[in-house]
Amino acid sequence: MAVDVAIARPELLQVADAVAREKMIEREEVLEAMEQAIQKAGRAKYGQEKDIRATIDRRNGEVRLSRWTEVVEAEPPENEATQIPHRIAVKFKPGIQVGEFIVDPLPPIDFGRIAAQTAKQVIVQRVREVERKKQFDEYKDRVGEIINGVVKRTEYGNLMVELGKAEALLRRDETIPREAFRNGDRVRAYIYDVREEQRGPQIFLSRTHPGFLAKLFAQEVPEIYDGIIEIKAVARDPGSRAKMAVISRDSSIDPVGACVGMRGSRVQAVVAELQGEKIDIIPWSGDQATFIVNALAPAEVTKVVLDDEGRRVEVVVPDDQLSLAIGRRGQNVRLASQLTRYDVDILTEAEESERRQEDFRKRSGLFVEGLDVDDVIAGLLVTEGFSSLEEIVEVADEELAEIEGFDETVAAELKRRAMASIERRDAELDEKRREMGVEDAVGEAGGFTPAMMVALGEKGIKSLDDLADLASDELIEMLGTDSVDEETANAIIMAARQRAGWFGDEEADPDATADELNGDTTADGVVENGGGDGDARA
Repeated sequence: MAVDVAIARPELLQVADAVAREKMIEREEVLEAMEQAIQKAGRAKYGQEKDIRATIDRRNGEVRLSRWTEVVEAEPPENEATQIPHRIAVKFKPGIQVGEFIVDPLPPIDFGRIAAQTAKQVIVQRVREVERKKQFDEYKDRVGEIINGVVKRTEYGNLMVELGKAEALLRRDETIPREAFRNGDRVRAYIYDVREEQRGPQIFLSRTHPGFLAKLFAQEVPEIYDGIIEIKAVARDPGSRAKMAVISRDSSIDPVGACVGMRGSRVQAVVAELQGEKIDIIPWSGDQATFIVNALAPAEVTKVVLDDEGRRVEVVVPDDQLSLAIGRRGQNVRLASQLTRYDVDILTEAEESERRQEDFRKRSGLFVEGLDVDDVIAGLLVTEGFSSLEEIVEVADEELAEIEGFDETVAAELKRRAMASIERRDAELDEKRREMGVEDAVGEAGGFTPAMMVALGEKGIKSLDDLADLASDELIEMLGTDSVDEETANAIIMAARQRAGWFGDEEADPDATADELNGDTTADGVVENGGGDGDARA
């Protein structure tokens, strides 16, 4: 056994205290870094493969270096440098158990120039890691805040901003167009992300983020800070124009007026920070049609047609309001679309009227040809909302007879003609799909109409295997969402796969998901191929 030797070095504690104060980290973390440095130097002297450990006494700075050897049952041990068989260990230390360690004190190290430099590098690296962790912990919960900093340097157009002990990145595309910062300039920005990367925590700033505008208003408008007024949505074209939707939880407070402020003082303060960016403040509404009308301000809207499922909206405006509704380079409609999260299509009253008349002519022509009637009767059917021959067949005789100028005899004759026309059309389509080579089995598997069969044939789907090989989204694209939805498409494809014998004797899962039908695997591991209420502007 080696003699237990320790060297008291109170100066180590003084250095640890100084580093801890300078770097604003815990003294214990600095001492742990020093122990790792001494430990690394010890392994360099006594052998890298050995388990060398160092400790520094927290009271007097005594440095102890020792070699640890684990007692194991196996003989010979897996690692002779760090393990010793139990049979031999008991000779050195009677009563020792498997899993315990034999600790041999080692003589102190005389640090040479290279060893000292290595130790210094280890300490510096460890301290840097602690600093980075502390920096990440400090800023990870500050995403969504506005922060002030000083431009430290520019790298390829990106700004490195000093935030006291930390450094943040303000990329060129996150700055407002035409604004320029020089080293030493103060900058106010929005923290939109904090990530821990290999080179340390990275703090990302933005002056174009919609949240930056919202936070600026929260600083200027006490009612927003207090939660009386809520900002529901923000859309920005940085440096040019923005739209912000607000709502008040107190009916006595006008949300738009509160954000504008006396003589526009509040909104002008935000505009000044955003380099003159014009801001439209509009009232938010739970009624989507009303909200869309507000979002398109200052343009007037005469009609709104919503498609909630497709998140699309058709807006009709007076002819002289079209350019105002669209805005310069489409800016107004683009911002309204971002604000409402609807795809907005704008039509003038003249365009909408022309399209309505064209639709009327098209449907009237369908009835004139299919029912062999004159334009007057066809026009009456279109006016009553009929758009296809199938709808005439399915409607009750009494309901059809209630149309002005019709009676039960006329209604019955119209339904008879509609049925005959449908049968002729289907026969023609059926003949066409046969000529295209579309098998009967395809129709039986999917319950397709003759028109659907022709549509599939035009896309090259002619056999049961062709249909089974499709993904659900491909089938929907071929037939259209009006003809088949995702659930139905999944069921059709699964039925086709069963009929085609893809599953052998096993039954397919009737609850197969869309992902399974869109290119993952089938039951037997077969890989599929488808893989205005008011507004204010500043």
